[in-house]
Amino acid sequence: MHSNSDTILELAAQVGKSLQAKGLILATAESCTGGGVAQAITEIAGSTAWFDCGFITYSNASKTEMLDVSAALIAQMGSVSEEVAAAMATGALGSSNAHLAVSTTGIAGPTGAVPGKPVGTVCFGWANGDTVHTERLVFAGDRKAVREQTVIHALQGLLRFID
Repeated sequence: MHSNSDTILELAAQVGKSLQAKGLILATAESCTGGGVAQAITEIAGSTAWFDCGFITYSNASKTEMLDVSAALIAQMGSVSEEVAAAMATGALGSSNAHLAVSTTGIAGPTGAVPGKPVGTVCFGWANGDTVHTERLVFAGDRKAVREQTVIHALQGLLRFID
């Protein structure tokens, strides 16, 4: 039986190979994962060749200041929304030297649920210069489980997005 940490490392290694094969550089913009995606990526030896930087924008103010996410958009849609995930990913591209970015914003729990957004709700963004793809999922489990599943899904989504 595979542990989540093994799965995460295998996915991160695959992401690195795919990025390197295409000559692309990645940036991350994370809220609910607190840097977990960037940590997974940088566990891989040689990641300096394909990873530029990661932004951990936990507060709404930091999303606006570091990633240029409109405060009005956050107020209108909520920080856990596909619209904000898209803006975070696009903002990470604008604030880095990367060709691709992935973003995560969600409610890892155990508190923070709001109507229509239960604990476990996570929104993702994957962006390159031309395209932004977003998804919204609801994961089961405790805070650690939600965060791990989010990192796994972010990396799996990157693999699809690169190819």
